[in-house]
Amino acid sequence: MAMTGFQDSFVAYPRPFVQTLFSVCIMSGASRPLALLLCGCYVAALGVHTGEHCPAEHHQADQYVAAVYEHRSILSPNPLDLISRRQALELMNQNLDVYEQQVMAAAQKGAQIIVFPEDGIHGFNFTRTSIYPFLDFMPSPHLIGWNPCLEPHRFNDTEVLQRLSCMALKGEMFLVANLGTKQPCHSRDPGCPNDGRYQFNTNIVFSSNGTLVDRYRKHNLYFEAAFDTPLEVDHIIFDTPFAGKFGVFTCFDILFFEPAARLLRDPEVKHVVYPTAWMNQLPLLAAVQIQRGFATAFGINLLAANIHHPSLGMTGSGIHAPRKSFWHHDMESPEGHLIVAPVAKNPLGLVGAANATGKTDPAHGKFLKILAAGPYSEKDAQDVHCNGATGWDTSTPATFYSEMMYDNFTLVPVWGKEGHLRVCANGLCCQLLYQRPTLSKELYALGVFDGLHTVHGTYYVQACALVKCGGLGFDTCGQEITEAAGMFEFHLWGNFSTPYVFPMLLTSGMTLETPDQLGWESDHYFLTKRGLSSGLVTAALYGRVYERD
Repeated sequence: MAMTGFQDSFVAYPRPFVQTLFSVCIMSGASRPLALLLCGCYVAALGVHTGEHCPAEHHQADQYVAAVYEHRSILSPNPLDLISRRQALELMNQNLDVYEQQVMAAAQKGAQIIVFPEDGIHGFNFTRTSIYPFLDFMPSPHLIGWNPCLEPHRFNDTEVLQRLSCMALKGEMFLVANLGTKQPCHSRDPGCPNDGRYQFNTNIVFSSNGTLVDRYRKHNLYFEAAFDTPLEVDHIIFDTPFAGKFGVFTCFDILFFEPAARLLRDPEVKHVVYPTAWMNQLPLLAAVQIQRGFATAFGINLLAANIHHPSLGMTGSGIHAPRKSFWHHDMESPEGHLIVAPVAKNPLGLVGAANATGKTDPAHGKFLKILAAGPYSEKDAQDVHCNGATGWDTSTPATFYSEMMYDNFTLVPVWGKEGHLRVCANGLCCQLLYQRPTLSKELYALGVFDGLHTVHGTYYVQACALVKCGGLGFDTCGQEITEAAGMFEFHLWGNFSTPYVFPMLLTSGMTLETPDQLGWESDHYFLTKRGLSSGLVTAALYGRVYERD
C-alpha cells in the first residue's frame, strides 16, 4: 500500500484552564477539494503521488521550506558480528551517499532544513560490542565550536560527522541526522559502564554552513541494548534564521513527557525535528497517526523522518502542521521517498471559540445538549436506530472485551444508521453520537481503555476509539486493518483526566483526515467529523497520563 498525500483544515475548541501551548486553534472549513494549487505547485490530496513539491521561489515570507527523507537503509547482513572500523565505514558510506543525493535534490527545491531518520546510517539489531565500530566520537557542542567539514582532523573517529557537515555546507541548509556516538568516561563516574564509555543514540544538528549546532541523546530507548540512557535528560532547542526555535527528540520519546512534552512548555518552540524508526501498529499507533496527532495536540510543526523497511512494518513520514499534513506511507515500494513542502513559520495559534457554536450544526447542538443534560441517562445512550437491516442481533448484550494494542479494551458495537453510545472503564467514559449515510457490511465498535499499558513499554493510557473490526466477530475488534468502506458523521468525546490528548483520524488506504472541530467542552475532549473522503478505519482520542507511568 502506497500513500502520499496532503490534507488540511479544522476547527478547535480550547479548554480554558489548560496551558495555551496545548490548546489547538479555531480553523475554518471542514475539508478542501481533492486537488489544490499551493504555491504554484500542483499538490494532489488524499494519497495521489505528486513527485514534486513547491520550490523556494514560490514560498511566502511567512513560510519556510522543509524536507524529510524516508530512507531505505542498507543494513549490516550480520549485525551481531564484530567488524573493523573500516568495514563499518564502508557500509555507512553507502547510506551517506544516498543522503548526499537527497540533500542536493532538496536543495534544488529550496529546502532550508532536512531531516533524516533514526538508524538510517548504521542500521539496528546490534549488541553493545558489535555496534562499537559504527560509533563516532561526539564532542560536546556546548563546550567547543566546530565545523567538521572545515576541520576534519580535529578529532579522531568523526568520519560520519564530517560527511554530514559537508552535506549541510554544500546544500546550504540545516541538516538533522541520527547516528551512534561514543563518549569516554572515567571509573570515578558512578554511571560509567564497565567498558569505560557511554554509547548514545544521537541526533546531530548542523547549520547551513556545516557548523555543529547541537546534539540530542535519546532518552526513551526502545529495546536498544547497544545504547545507554543519558544520566540527565537532554532538552535541546536550537535556533534558526528562517523559522526561530526547533525542538528535537527521537522515535519512542514522542509518547513520554520527558523530553517531548516538557520541550513544548517553551512557547517559542513552534517546530520539532523528529528522526524515527517506527514500526506501525494499527489501529492506534501507525507512524503517521501519532505524528499528526502530536502536531495537532501541541499546535506545532513536526518534521518526521521514518526509516523505510516495509517488511518490518516500518514506513510513515511527514511534514505535519496543526491543520495540514504532507505525508508518505508505502508498504509496497522498496524505495525511499523525499518530501519537500512549505511550512508556516508560526502555526495558527489559539482563537476564542465564541464564533464556533453548534447553532449552524444540529449534530453539534445535540452534542452540547447531551453535555448540558447533567446525570447520564442509560436509555439515551443506548438509543440506536436500526433503520436498514444489518444482519446482527441487536439484542445481544452490548458490552464486550477485546484486545487492542495489547490492552484489554471494553467495547460496544456500533449498529444502525444513527445513535448515541457510551462505554466506560475505570474513570474514563467515552461517548459517540453518530449518523451513517449508508450501512456497510462491516462491524464497527466504540472502545475505551483507562489503564497501564505494559507491552513493548510501560506507560499509562486513556483512550476512546471508534474502530473498524477485522471481521464480523467481536473478537476481531482491535485487529490491524487498513481498508474500510463505512462512512460516518460523528462526535466522539470523553471525560479525560489529562490535558495531553492526541486526536487521530484515519480512513481507508492509510489516509489522514482532518477533524471538523476539536477541543474541550465542559471538561470533555471531543472530535467531530463530517464528509469523510473514504471509509473510516480509526477515529481516536489517545490520552497520555504521564504522572501515572
